[in-house]
Amino acid sequence: NARGGVSPINAQNRELLQALSEELAGDGLTVHWGNRNSAPWLGDAFAEMATAGVDRAIAVFTSAYSSYSGCRQYRENLADALGDTDIQVLKIPAYFNHPGFVRANRDHLEATLRGAGEGAHVLFATHSIPVGMAASAGPGGGQYTRQHLALAEFLMSQMTQRLGRGHPWELVFQSRSGPPQVPWLEPDVNDRIEQLADAGVREVVVAPIGFVSDHMEVVQDLDTEAARTAQDRGVGFHRVPTVGADEQFVRGLADAVRAVRAG
Repeated sequence: NARGGVSPINAQNRELLQALSEELAGDGLTVHWGNRNSAPWLGDAFAEMATAGVDRAIAVFTSAYSSYSGCRQYRENLADALGDTDIQVLKIPAYFNHPGFVRANRDHLEATLRGAGEGAHVLFATHSIPVGMAASAGPGGGQYTRQHLALAEFLMSQMTQRLGRGHPWELVFQSRSGPPQVPWLEPDVNDRIEQLADAGVREVVVAPIGFVSDHMEVVQDLDTEAARTAQDRGVGFHRVPTVGADEQFVRGLADAVRAVRAG
C-alpha cells in the first residue's frame, strides 16, 4: 500500500523484454514473457507460442545463480506450464559469470563507490535461502553461495584496479522467510549493518548482485529497511543499482540465447 499496491517488477520486466526483443530482432527471434506467480502466466505464454507455430523455445530466467528456487523449480514450472503443447524448451546456463552481467554490475558498483568514502564497507546482498537448499545447489552442491562469492571477489579485484584502492567486503543475505526453526543463510543485511556500526564502520555500500532488477525485495528490504537501520546507527548508506536493462546485460543475455540456439 505504501507504493500504491503495485509491485515494480512487471514494469521492469517489460523494459527488459523490450530491450531483449530489440537486441534479438535481427536474429529472427521473438520474445515472450511468462511469470510463475502472477500474470502474465507461463501457461498463457506457451499457449500464445503454440498458436504462433513456435516449436522450440529458449528459456531466460531472471535469476543468475544455481539453486532450487532460482533454477530447478523454474524447470519444473516450465514443464507444468507446457500442458499439451509440443514445444521443446532449452535454457540458457546460469549467467552469474557471463561478461554482460559481470560488466554491468562492475560499472554500477564503480560508479557508486566513486561517490562513497575510501573507508566504505561493501556488502554484496542476495536472497537468503534455506541452508539445506544452499548445500544441494548446483553440481557438487554449494554452488549458490560459491557463485555469489566468485562474482563479488572478481568485482572487488576490478575495483582495486580501477579505483586504485581496496575496500573490505562480504556477502550478506536478505528477504528470509519460512519457519524460524529452519536455518537460512546468514548474516542478515540488517544484523550485519548493526555489527559493523558497533565496530566503528561509518559507511556501507550495498550491492544487490543476487537480483537483476530493483523490484520490491530490493526497494523494501534494502532501500527502506536496511537504509533505516544504517540511518538509525549513524552509518552512511549507498545502494548500487541492479543490472536492470543495462545494455551490456541485455547484450549478454542475447549472446547466451544465440549460443544455445547454435547448439
